[in-house]
Amino acid sequence: MNFRIHEVSPAEAVEEAFFRIQREQMADVPILNPALSVAAVDFQRWQGHWLGIVVTPWCMSLLLVPGSIENWVSTGENKRRFIRFPAGDFAFLGSAEAELGEYQSCPLFSPMGQFASQAEAALTARASLIALLTVPQAVPAAAGARPADGEPSLSRRRFLALR
Repeated sequence: MNFRIHEVSPAEAVEEAFFRIQREQMADVPILNPALSVAAVDFQRWQGHWLGIVVTPWCMSLLLVPGSIENWVSTGENKRRFIRFPAGDFAFLGSAEAELGEYQSCPLFSPMGQFASQAEAALTARASLIALLTVPQAVPAAAGARPADGEPSLSRRRFLALR
């Protein structure tokens, strides 16, 4: 894979890559939400790397982009890795794009039909990132059993329901 260290925020490279994907691969796909555009939302340093969300007309995903060689774990293309956040463990897939290099993504929403505007999608992205980086409050026992060892501690569905 194309490994690249991003010393400054990769937001511009993320937008370039996903605008190209939209133009070249997604142009005629019927699930595109015409109210939305590509946007890199709130990329910030997290454990030496860059964490943020990409909003597109077809999906919203968490992205983790290398900010240093230290503690970056390459997964390989389409290989899954669980990453622990304060809100729990989340599955990320390895990917690479020419403009961005190697990165890992965790889908949050797809398709994007439930969003009426770019502002609503960006607000949801910001709220999702805050929730990801916040330890969740205790969930009542009736809400479900604790996950088995090795299983994600918080499913994507439960994570999004906590927003």
